[in-house]
Amino acid sequence: MAKVASHYPQAQTIRVVGDNLNTHNPSSLYQTFDAMKAFQLTQKFEMHYTPKKASWLNMVEIELSALSKQCLDRRIADRETLESEVLAWVANRNEKKITVNWQFSVDAAREKFSRFYPNG
Repeated sequence: MAKVASHYPQAQTIRVVGDNLNTHNPSSLYQTFDAMKAFQLTQKFEMHYTPKKASWLNMVEIELSALSKQCLDRRIADRETLESEVLAWVANRNEKKITVNWQFSVDAAREKFSRFYPNG
């Protein structure tokens, strides 16, 4: 988070989207920076957390697992080769139009997350 703030010092607000891992909150900045710097950073960040059991997160984990098993299952000697291999893997998946079977319906989402949205 601090690198983002240093790259965009003119930004008044930086929106951070993260999961609910205990280290992904502004209080962790106080363990890394002095109190004044941590406070300045926390004032700049607007935190948004994903639901703890978000289906999109599962889909990302599925894709990363496939990448790991299908492309990164061997030693890759340098960054250029790594980038080339990953880009080729992505192009292949896109060409084949591989998708994740989304099984969480809109109705199920509305029911599960109804407490987060006002009735109306």
